Amino acid sequence: MKTTPQHNERIAKMTFSSVYPHYITKVESKGRTIEELHQVIEWLTGFDAQKLQELIDEKVTFETFFKNAKLNSNAHLITGVICGYRIEEIENELTKQARYLDKLVDELAKGRKMEKILRQ
Repeated sequence: MKTTPQHNERIAKMTFSSVYPHYITKVESKGRTIEELHQVIEWLTGFDAQKLQELIDEKVTFETFFKNAKLNSNAHLITGVICGYRIEEIENELTKQARYLDKLVDELAKGRKMEKILRQ
């Protein structure tokens, strides 16, 4: 499935703070913790819990969120299908980065071991 320019624009303009509560709900409903969620986000983006809260409070868009992130050098190892899209086939870099995060949250919620999620 190929992303459209409209889809990519929608992702870019979406605020991280609007999605973050859904991440929490998803992982907690499956018995995982907010601390584990933060560990996964920090691994991908370099943002610690304090910086993450600042970005949430500022209501930054995904575009700004990932522009300020220092993406993990192993992020390219995140593969598979999320939201109907094969991550490694997504051409738009921002959309790919957002799907990396979605995939990591999904793996956490599914009970995958942390060392596997963090590609160690």
